[in-house]
Order: sequence, then structure tokens, then C-alpha cells
Amino acid sequence: MARIIRFHQHGGPEVLRIEEVDLPPPGPGEVQIRVKALGLNRAEALLRAGSYIETPVLPSGLGLEAAGVIEAIGEGVMGLAHGDAVSVIPPQSMVRWPAYGELVTFPAGLIVKHPASLDWQTAAAVWMPYLTAYGALIDIARLRREEVVVITAASSSVGLAAIQIANSVGAITIAVTRTSVKRQALLDAGAAHVVVLEEEELADRLSQIAGPQGVRVVLDAIGGPIFEPLTAAMSRGGILIEYGGLSSQPTPFPLPAVLGKTLTLRGYLVHEITGNPEKLEAAKAFILEGLADGALRPIIDRIFPFDRIVEAHRYLESNGQFGKIVVTV
Repeated sequence: MARIIRFHQHGGPEVLRIEEVDLPPPGPGEVQIRVKALGLNRAEALLRAGSYIETPVLPSGLGLEAAGVIEAIGEGVMGLAHGDAVSVIPPQSMVRWPAYGELVTFPAGLIVKHPASLDWQTAAAVWMPYLTAYGALIDIARLRREEVVVITAASSSVGLAAIQIANSVGAITIAVTRTSVKRQALLDAGAAHVVVLEEEELADRLSQIAGPQGVRVVLDAIGGPIFEPLTAAMSRGGILIEYGGLSSQPTPFPLPAVLGKTLTLRGYLVHEITGNPEKLEAAKAFILEGLADGALRPIIDRIFPFDRIVEAHRYLESNGQFGKIVVTV
């Protein structure tokens, strides 16, 4: 028997239940992991609430990130062994491959032997934020040294990962945040500049920082009215990569800027990386190298025990965190 977390109806954090189940052994090509820590993501709150891009059959498990020890290996799996310390690449479907549990099963292709320098909590916080940021900034935008990149929702785990990745290639990072509460923390986390939306006019401040050349790359998780000032500060031929939709307000299409500057507005999901074996291998190599040399290091905001998963989800929805929320198992 193993404890897992499921929900039997859509709703708030209170619908999450800890249940004991009998799990089958791993099938061919699968690996079963004794979980030590889980990384929490907003996608899990959206799935639980019934507003995610994936529609579960209830009752449903959830979860995208885990780290632990290999408990069992299915037929045909090579290169992994019982007792290996590993972490999990986010699957294409967390309904099919849920991570919230003491014992979980995943395809072997999603299992990574992480650097020995990482503790369980840090290992569980790696793959979703760094793969997301890598796919946008490196694979799609081809961010280069001394280019200016704007990162909104900068205090999120993806935002902080994006700052580190941009810094690792020598880019100049502008972190955008709502209030000044996190200004110094963002500077301490490596942002070259911080723009506070409640205190500064976004387009003017970005243009002041970027200079006449403007901003070529924008990584945005917000949408809504912020689109117009962001594109106003962009350079000719620039690219805005949208990977979220945190704003509840309509997102205007900035036609004059898009036409006048021949901009690219690009929707993006991390599945573009995780679903492409060649791209995934390149991403893993980049991230593992960064973890090994210290250029990349997940920032953990708060750690909750497994039994307090409801409280952890309430905190996840508070939007007050700086970095990753982790649950220990």
C-alpha cells in the first residue's frame, strides 16, 4: 500500500485527499520511484480546479515533478538501477502519470539521474521551471550575449529560472514585478534591472533601460493589458513568448507595434521540449551542466510536509511566493 493524493471533484485545495492504494509494479519501459519530495506548479491547481488544458476523469491524481529513489524497474529499461537517486521530467499528461504520491510510476525516458550535489527538495524543483525557461529563451528565442530580455512574473519559479538561464549566456535581464516588495530579492537573485508595475510606467522604463535598440526578447506569463507597453518597448523583429495567462483582463492585440516592428507573438508550452526527444536531450544537457557548475540553482520558497498538501495548495494560489513550493514525502 502507498499513499497518494487525488481529488474526486473539482474545486479548491480542500478537495485534495490522501488515500491508500495498491499500486501495480512498473510495466515494460517504466520505472517506479519511492518519492522523497514533490515540486508544486500552478498547472496542478488549474487541473484540480477544472480549468487546465487537460480534462481528467475523476477521481484523478495530479503532479508534474518528483525526486526520489528507484524502487523497481520494468522490463527493457537500461541505464537505471534500483536505488538510483533520480528526478522526473514533467510528463505530457499528469493525469496519466501523476507525481503526488509516496510511490509513483513513470516512463523511463522521463527519469533523470540528477547531480549528487542536489538535495531532494532542490532536485524536485528543477525540471518544470528550467525546461520551461530553456525552451523559450534558448530553443526558441536563441537569446544571445548582451541582448536585453524582459521577464514578467519574475518572482515565480519559471521567472527565477529564466533570470539564471539568461545570465548564464550573458544576456541582460529586466525582471518585471507587481510591487516593490520583491525588488531587492530579484536583484539578489541575479536580475540586472527590476521594473515595478505599480510604481513605474512600463514602456518608458523598458525603453530607458534597453536604449535605442529596444528589447528583442520578452518572456511573459501574464497577458492582459501588459501586452501593449511590452511591445511598445520591443525592437524591430523582436519576439514575445507567451507561456501563461495570469491576467484576468482581456489581452489586446497590439497591431501598430506588431506591424510597424514586424514582431513575433509566440504561444509556448513546455510540451514542445518534453515531447521532442532531440530537444529534450539538448535541454537536459544544458540544465545539468548549469546545475553542476552552479550557474543554475532552484530557489525554494517554502517546504510543506505531505500531510499538509491542502495548505501547500492554498499557499500556491496566494501568489505570494518567491520561487518554488516543495512538499516532502
